[in-house]
Amino acid sequence: MLTYFVIVPVLLGIFLYLFSSANTGRIIAMAVQLGLVCFSYYLFTLSQVETVVTVVGGYHGVMGVVLRTDTLSAVFILLTTFMFLVASIYSFNQENGKFFWLLMFLWQSALIGIFLTRDIFNVFVLIEVVTLVVAILIMFNRDNRSMYDGIIYLMVNVVAIKFYLFGAGYVYMLTGVLDMEVAGMVLREHHPASAQILPYAFIMVTIALKCALMPLFSWLPKAHGTPGAPPAVSALLSGVHIKSGIYLFIRFGEMFDAISATQFFMILGIITGIGGFILAMSQSDIKLILAYHTVSQVGLIMTGLNMPDYISQTGALYHVFNHAFFKGGLFLSAGLIIKAYGTRNVYQIRGVLKRYPLLGAATIMSILGITGAPLFNGMISKYFIAYGANPLMNGILIFMSLGTIVSFVKYSTMLAGEPAGEVVTIDRNKQYAVLILGALCFVGGVFGGQFVYFLFGVHTDMSLSGYFEKVAIFAASLVAGYLIYKHYVSTSKLMKKVKAIDLNFKSICVSIGGVFAIILLAAYLA
Repeated sequence: MLTYFVIVPVLLGIFLYLFSSANTGRIIAMAVQLGLVCFSYYLFTLSQVETVVTVVGGYHGVMGVVLRTDTLSAVFILLTTFMFLVASIYSFNQENGKFFWLLMFLWQSALIGIFLTRDIFNVFVLIEVVTLVVAILIMFNRDNRSMYDGIIYLMVNVVAIKFYLFGAGYVYMLTGVLDMEVAGMVLREHHPASAQILPYAFIMVTIALKCALMPLFSWLPKAHGTPGAPPAVSALLSGVHIKSGIYLFIRFGEMFDAISATQFFMILGIITGIGGFILAMSQSDIKLILAYHTVSQVGLIMTGLNMPDYISQTGALYHVFNHAFFKGGLFLSAGLIIKAYGTRNVYQIRGVLKRYPLLGAATIMSILGITGAPLFNGMISKYFIAYGANPLMNGILIFMSLGTIVSFVKYSTMLAGEPAGEVVTIDRNKQYAVLILGALCFVGGVFGGQFVYFLFGVHTDMSLSGYFEKVAIFAASLVAGYLIYKHYVSTSKLMKKVKAIDLNFKSICVSIGGVFAIILLAAYLA
């Protein structure tokens, strides 16, 4: 059955493009998306009992193409299909044409393929497909800025994937196989850690770029914040696409388990988290604020994944889900706000809550989610990430959360005040899509422990004292965040200099080489 998750979206996209009318095509697309979510949930329930395996073409063993799903991959597939369903609801009445739906289904198919396959070369092929499809979607409206951003995204990823290909070839030379699990077993039994350092560094530098870790982050604001990409594309890039890098980081970490570079990636996650929110605070473009906070939140996730406590690691995985909901909701709502006000400048938008109450309420719930407010999902996942932290690490995590709060104090100024200009009618379907994600931010907070156990099978409990401690920390951070924004960020000349920081293509390529060398050194010293 696993092959259908990859084949059906492709065939449907081709069918819609060639044969259906626009209205009929959108209805069929919605129905199939709903069906994919249902089957993803069914696959998730099966994976909790045993690993589900499909052998493609009848070629068993390491020579065949094997699709395999366990609980981790099933969770990512469920998240992917659900987010594409929400994006379909949002885009239902949008006149994007058949080509848009074809690209969306190809994108979904390739992402699901990454989560299903354990073949190292198949991952390479699917990453290439995703890169090309996303580049076209970024350039979808063909304005000059989007064309530039799409080309930069494409070229940077083409350079980075070559490192992955070198690493895959090296693994094949050492093991004679491309299956991750078999290759990992051969590496453990027949090759010392020193022999694995070079392929590990090749592969991990590509994954670091896919995760937008510092300093390999500059492609992300170009891709996520570009003016011409449809809002649904920006939401999926942040909510789902970048999570494929996190998934591959986990899988290749399992394969190269002889190399312990967790401390290095934890430090890199901290640097990414702090650098991301500093860059976000300096922006006035609402999509760029959100884009740089994707960098920051991925840094937080990477920090949690590399902490030694399994509760912290589970909290990071739960934050993957939470980030998809609140950041997807924020990007979708930003698209509506931009359309209604005709500007992307956060200082020129006022009165969203008064003029569009439904949109404003959904935006508030997403903001409360990302800032870790009480009763919302971000608080739960951040609590579990900090579960095994020492006092120093706990202070760093609080500082990262404070940076997020400062940015969204500025972002939330759009909601208050008196609206100016003419009232623009906003599609109800689009508002409902944003509201769904906002509501999930609340539900994921109230029932956070139950969701963690349901998704990952880990019993977690947030003590009453721990909960009130987090409430107090959030309240203090909110006051501090408001004061920092009011008396520093809004008037700082330094923020204007930070805003101008951007790496061109040449600088990004140099950074890739530098990070490769640093990973080599970190793996050697580990």
